[in-house]
Amino acid sequence: MREMLGIMLRKEGFDVVAAESRAQAATLLGQGPVEMIITDVKLPDGDGLEILRHVKAASPETVVIVMTAFGSHEMNVAAMRLGADAYLTKPFDVEELKLVARRVLEKRKLEEENLLLKAEFHTRHALGSIIGVSSSMASVFGMIRSVAGTNSTVLITGESGTGKELVAKAIHTLSPRKDAPFVSINCGALTETLLESELFGHVRGAFTDAHQNKKGLFEAAHRGTLFLDEVGETPPAMQVKLLRALQDKKIRRVGGTDEIEVDVRLVAATNRPLTALVRERRFREDLYYRLNVIPIHIPPLRERRDDIPLLAEHFLANFSREMGKAVAKISSGAMARLSHYAWPGNVRELENAIERAVALETTPAILVERLPESLQSPPTGLPAPATGGGRLIEGFNLDAHIRAIEKDLLSEALDRAAGDRAEAARLLGITPRALRYLLSKYSDGSSG
Repeated sequence: MREMLGIMLRKEGFDVVAAESRAQAATLLGQGPVEMIITDVKLPDGDGLEILRHVKAASPETVVIVMTAFGSHEMNVAAMRLGADAYLTKPFDVEELKLVARRVLEKRKLEEENLLLKAEFHTRHALGSIIGVSSSMASVFGMIRSVAGTNSTVLITGESGTGKELVAKAIHTLSPRKDAPFVSINCGALTETLLESELFGHVRGAFTDAHQNKKGLFEAAHRGTLFLDEVGETPPAMQVKLLRALQDKKIRRVGGTDEIEVDVRLVAATNRPLTALVRERRFREDLYYRLNVIPIHIPPLRERRDDIPLLAEHFLANFSREMGKAVAKISSGAMARLSHYAWPGNVRELENAIERAVALETTPAILVERLPESLQSPPTGLPAPATGGGRLIEGFNLDAHIRAIEKDLLSEALDRAAGDRAEAARLLGITPRALRYLLSKYSDGSSG
């Protein structure tokens, strides 16, 4: 039977190794993994189900087909409980074995592909909400992937609006805790009493409005991730309790006496320099070191200008779809304003600016006048013309300034006219021939 099956499976394209006993099988399996095992229940030196048990414990992905001449319902159930992928009763048809072997291998392959696709989806979903092509953001993406699989505490630093919570969510989504809750709280938005109750919960009667027991966020995030935003705003007394919870992995509800064990991965974030707060004795040094196990810094938008066009187009697509508007692009003049602006409010401010522009825009492209007032002035490096009461700056070049204005107006007219040159010429108050001349003039690079 063993020799016959070997010949048949080799003809089907399998590489086959054969063993006549449990001991010989153990030796062969010790030499490296195999995709599929076909074993009889009755072997010269013992029970073939032991091979099944051993293989599934050591290598769950290996396919195992069990066959026996003494089939029974109980034997079938025992084999399936141990993880057998198929069960055949002898005598069986050779074609049946071929079909079973192909089916179970194909099923296992689909399962593996599904796992890979799920992993890829989680990765894309986690990082897809964080937009960036700059080298500094590439470093942030690398850190997220590196730390996600650990249970270490992470401290995310960065100015307001840089996307610290998005990074925290990405870490959670890529972690083994992804199927458990992600719970967040802004530590600066609550009073000390409310913050303690939110984090640790309370028992009935702990204070005036405590009419029943309530779980805190530590309990709600059990086996998941707890995100503490603006942790630098935590009051001193709460810092002590937070440190104890991190050290002991136990919490006590407000007004309660029982200690509750919690399994929580902590991610904290701050837009304030905690080291300075430590020096000023406004933040506990021991808590700082507990939080700053793995630091991730998100640079401000002004330090990663390569990301601005990508982010702007991402927000444009989202808001155009949400508002049902056919605003498909950002004019070059508007993009120049966006790219040169300092963005003190970072990504959040850029998102708000694009939302406003899409809501107000009536043409297929976002124009400069639809941007917030703070972005209306020309970009840095494009000097504004001297007014009656102004003065020309040193090094001012009239020709260069006129060329810059011409190019900006040409681009804006074409955007407003959706590429219709006759309409663009009308908007500029020139003939189509003059428009063609100007386009030729600036397309050959002769004018800088």
